[in-house]
Amino acid sequence: MKLYVPLLLAALLGSSPIQAAIPTVDRVIAIVNRNAITQQELDQRVEEVRASLRQRQAEIPPASVLQEKVLENLVLEQVQLQRAQDIGLRVDDNMLEAGLTRIARQNDMSLPEFRQRVEGSGLNWRQFRETIRQQILLGRLREKEVESQVVVSDAELDDYLKLAEGNAPVEYELSQIYIPLPDKASPEQIQAARVKINEARKELVSGRDFATVAATYSTEAFAKAGSLGWRPAASLPTAFVDLLNKTKVGDITDVVRTPGGFHLFKLTDKRAQSEKVIVRQTRARHILLRTNELVSANDAERKLNQLRTRIRQGEKFEELAKLHSDDGTAAKGGDLGWLSPGDTVPPFEQAMDALDINELSKPVLSPFGVHLIQVLERRDQDVSKDRERAKLRMEIRQRKAEEQFEDWLRQLRDRAYVVYKLKDE
Repeated sequence: MKLYVPLLLAALLGSSPIQAAIPTVDRVIAIVNRNAITQQELDQRVEEVRASLRQRQAEIPPASVLQEKVLENLVLEQVQLQRAQDIGLRVDDNMLEAGLTRIARQNDMSLPEFRQRVEGSGLNWRQFRETIRQQILLGRLREKEVESQVVVSDAELDDYLKLAEGNAPVEYELSQIYIPLPDKASPEQIQAARVKINEARKELVSGRDFATVAATYSTEAFAKAGSLGWRPAASLPTAFVDLLNKTKVGDITDVVRTPGGFHLFKLTDKRAQSEKVIVRQTRARHILLRTNELVSANDAERKLNQLRTRIRQGEKFEELAKLHSDDGTAAKGGDLGWLSPGDTVPPFEQAMDALDINELSKPVLSPFGVHLIQVLERRDQDVSKDRERAKLRMEIRQRKAEEQFEDWLRQLRDRAYVVYKLKDE
């Protein structure tokens, strides 16, 4: 999923504040299952999209086009939030504060400085907090429903390495326009999507700015104006790689269809991946307590603080990990082995990197739950081959997760009861 948070941040961190939407009489413009989307919600999101596009110096699409696309994104957001509520997912205040602090650090600010910037951009801090809470919740939902189910087997890795033998690993810098298809799409729906993607391609070939065309046609273009950034070949479907290998840098690809819909790309740049990699590795162990509808982040943090005290008083970390950890490493006393940068999620890695040898962390919140971490050893290691394999596993996992997420979201949307009232008088 392309999160709404980067869009909002791009707007508020820009040089000019977000203009407040003109006050209007609020009305319901869409019903999504048991909830409603209002005109004011749509107006606010549209203004943020406009601010983001202005920041990127992209042409702003006509108001009717913008409203239609933003409304559909709000519908997709709403069906996911309802799914999260149905399965008992929530984000408590501790998790929210950790997320806000992380966002502030990523923008080289303290949390008070970040709040000042948000409020200086014309946004209400309390409302902004709830927006971030919502997006953290959507991230947790995606991890639980999709990403945690994705497995890359050793056989898959071996097959890919055999196919790629003798070829230097390649990365592509891409922008994409994507027109999705509903589950079990009719011939008429398929044809309508095909016409739409071909119209977008004609505009691009005629020289129109990619960001502008993406904002007009693509369903997921608002956050980054269609940009996908650098993508390793292994993270892309084979059909995409074959297409990109036939495309010159700077050119637009032909349209390619997948089970999820129609895609076309702009190949901005291409480069070979570095081969030799020497990294600082950390051998660490942890105790993980997963949060759910019965165990809050506060509950998990309280229990881990108790375990931390017991370890500092002489009890063995590995024995407590076997008894209490919810992770698959519990049987090994929580031992994670040697970890390279990027092997763990950012909150875990940042906390681990700040520890001295044998030091115990305070409870650390991540998308997987709450961790108690201890660093055992560190070393500089040439991990070229291991790194290539681990990186490849992550890239293939990313591709599979994106494909499965698109399919999951499409099915969730198709099952939803949605009534549009935008054009009602």
